[in-house]
Amino acid sequence: MNKDKVVSLSEAVAAHVHSGDTIAIEGFSHLIPFAAGHEIIRQGITDLTFCRMTPDLLCDMMLAAGSVSRLVCSFFASGSAGSLHEVRRRLEQHDPAPLPIEEYSHHAMVLRYHAGAARLPFMPIRSFAGSDLPKVNPDIRLVEDPYTGGTTYVVPPLNPDVTIVHAQRADRAGNAQMWGITGVQQEAVYAADRAIVVVEEIVEPEVVRADPNRTLIPAHAVDAVAVVPQGAHPSYVQGSYDRDCAFYREWTPISKDPTRLREWIDTHIRGTADHEEYLDSIGRERMAGLAVAPRPSGSVDYGRRILEGSPA
Repeated sequence: MNKDKVVSLSEAVAAHVHSGDTIAIEGFSHLIPFAAGHEIIRQGITDLTFCRMTPDLLCDMMLAAGSVSRLVCSFFASGSAGSLHEVRRRLEQHDPAPLPIEEYSHHAMVLRYHAGAARLPFMPIRSFAGSDLPKVNPDIRLVEDPYTGGTTYVVPPLNPDVTIVHAQRADRAGNAQMWGITGVQQEAVYAADRAIVVVEEIVEPEVVRADPNRTLIPAHAVDAVAVVPQGAHPSYVQGSYDRDCAFYREWTPISKDPTRLREWIDTHIRGTADHEEYLDSIGRERMAGLAVAPRPSGSVDYGRRILEGSPA
């Protein structure tokens, strides 16, 4: 029988995230596990290598809070809302300290997770031809193609100590289902030593079995499941709540001012016990304004074998 892996978010983070870890926090504009990042800040976990396609606001928060000491990322921006000013201060002014980074393209990050999940030594990539990125990242290497005698760039595998993702739902064993825009969550989970899945709700196994193609992350790859409704705010969860675009716009003046940024973290993250208190601190009416109306998708017929003597 599958083990029950449901624990509180604080228990999941305490058990599986440690200072000095390499951590992947994935979700591509959608299903970003902000609540998990906030809990890492609350627990005072530090010296993390932060891996993510598009660092997003969460990187700004965790960096300003002292949780992160190194970045492995692509597309350093706040979605469509502008710059990540804490990241920029570290990179451009070394304020309050320099920030080591490994920069890749989105495609290269995907291939790194693929290589990590498959336990391969590297993954070839064509798209760096003519790019300046290999000049600033020595881990992007040009090698001989053993089949044609030509050359190709390669990138190394990425094997995080722990990967955290957010999903719409899971059963208690950890079979996690997601729909809408997905990114590299499956590969990032398989590439990691440990995995935490944060979900909007727990459902019965029969719900998962009724729609198996939505199970992007199966139970055997999951170490802990934490139920945190609205835990992806200010990003969104398809079918549950919309993206808080106003929050993203508001973040620019907050992150531009180091004092204001740290005050925001102290008030809304360190000053709250958990995600429920975080939602109280930013205002429940804010989340009410992000509600979405139902729009069910069509159903499919998987069919079943007709056994002799049973009705068709």
